[in-house]
Amino acid sequence: MAKRVAIVGAGVSGLASIKCCLEEGLEPTCFERSDDLGGLWRFTEHVEEGRASLYKSVVSNSCKEMSCYSDFPFPEDYPNYVPNSQFLEYLKMYANHFDLLKHIQFKTKVCSVTKCSDFAVSGQWEVVTMHEEKRESAIFDAVMVCTGFLTNPYLPLDSFPGINAFKGQYFHSRQYKHPDIFKDKRVLVIGMGNPGTDIAVEASHLAEKVFLSTTGGGWVISRIFDSGYPWDMVFMTRFQNMLRNSLPTPIVTWLMARKINNWLNHANYSLIPEDRTQLKEFVLNDELPGRIITGKVFIRPSIKEVKENSVIFNNTSKEEPIDIIVFATGYTFAFPFLDESVVKVEDGQASLYKYIFPAHLQKPTLAIIGLIKPLGSMIPTGETQARWAVRVLKGVNKLPPPSVMMEEINARKENKPSWFGLCYCKALQSDYITYIDELLTYINAKPNLFSMLLMDPHLALTIFFGPCSPYQFRLTGPGKWEGARNAIMTQWDRTFKVIKARVLQESPSPFESFLKLFSFLALLVAIFLIFL
Repeated sequence: MAKRVAIVGAGVSGLASIKCCLEEGLEPTCFERSDDLGGLWRFTEHVEEGRASLYKSVVSNSCKEMSCYSDFPFPEDYPNYVPNSQFLEYLKMYANHFDLLKHIQFKTKVCSVTKCSDFAVSGQWEVVTMHEEKRESAIFDAVMVCTGFLTNPYLPLDSFPGINAFKGQYFHSRQYKHPDIFKDKRVLVIGMGNPGTDIAVEASHLAEKVFLSTTGGGWVISRIFDSGYPWDMVFMTRFQNMLRNSLPTPIVTWLMARKINNWLNHANYSLIPEDRTQLKEFVLNDELPGRIITGKVFIRPSIKEVKENSVIFNNTSKEEPIDIIVFATGYTFAFPFLDESVVKVEDGQASLYKYIFPAHLQKPTLAIIGLIKPLGSMIPTGETQARWAVRVLKGVNKLPPPSVMMEEINARKENKPSWFGLCYCKALQSDYITYIDELLTYINAKPNLFSMLLMDPHLALTIFFGPCSPYQFRLTGPGKWEGARNAIMTQWDRTFKVIKARVLQESPSPFESFLKLFSFLALLVAIFLIFL
């Protein structure tokens, strides 16, 4: 009989987990507390308890070729960076294409997930759910938790002296939906992550004045990178990743800072990070520099004191009148349906092997999917996690002994610098390509560039020097997709189709042809030296 797997949440990771279970012959049942799939990407006018909330204007920070499921490209007529409404339609297309909806129970809240009395032998779990005020209990052979980490707002009011005396309006960015509330107001946004920056820019089109307060600064980049290409298709390549990880951290951070500052000198705009050794999440915003230079957004340091109708920033005694304060101060995460003895959250992280498996369980039958912040898209990351996790749950792949797993978890918690490559400042952050390749290795699905260079050199060169798109993860191994090679070779065609609306006649230049030939020969020499 097929193993029964309970999946909590029908967002991007939950959908991938359902499909992975079906591919391995398991019997998934997904519990979704809301009335539709999509998780974060489903916009609603009101905030729903226990579900991520987004504002109307949200657009993906990773382009469509880099943020799709590995065997299901976005429609070619979709924009390169996808608005949330179209992203949700894509998820529905995915669910319909692979017939996932019949495995989802909507409007069903998971109340508790507890070990069965014979867990040491069976590894089974009792899952208690609530549907239309009716509680039900069922036994499952395994559980996959796909609830994400953007549901519990972090609102550190104690860190802002005088906030209780403030007579204006204040709220967490989770509550924000539309910019209308800022019309003719003086607005302060605290926190320079992606939500805070987006909200500040949106507010600046309607507000009287907008301040963006940041303690540590951040690297702001545009979605449009070199020559107008999507940033992640240029930045996220195997070649560049290998190069970054081969260089000492100070050199890597210097090179990266130099590259980013070519677009925008962060020091001149008061944006430069205080700690430039450890990498914070990039802030993707195409408009912020323009709003700053035109006096629509003012960058300020942290808050010294909040008064009845104003604030005082650090390093100044001047009071700035404020009507609305938005706390874009991030999120904490928890698993209220799990006992702390199963998964304990401390200091913004959980003790999970490879960010997935609790190391201390007698049976590896519970997996947390999507609890990671890779320097890359979440969809292919969560999907790859699910592909490996399902094979572990099925018993095909084995985990190392608990002592080995705990040693790695503790080493990650210490977050000691390796002195090579990028250094990440937060526990959940991870090197995207390195992490994905590691999981692919466990299921024998990592592309072998050495053998590919002999059998299919064009594909090998495209994979190594081109974007590390998710289709690469389906070239071989379990779950192999026959369309993967074609998807890789045509990814730039889909990228340009929606923006190249005019057909231009270009006359070939002899010098340009010679230059291309010379570049190709130089490329071959470089490949030979790298793989030698």
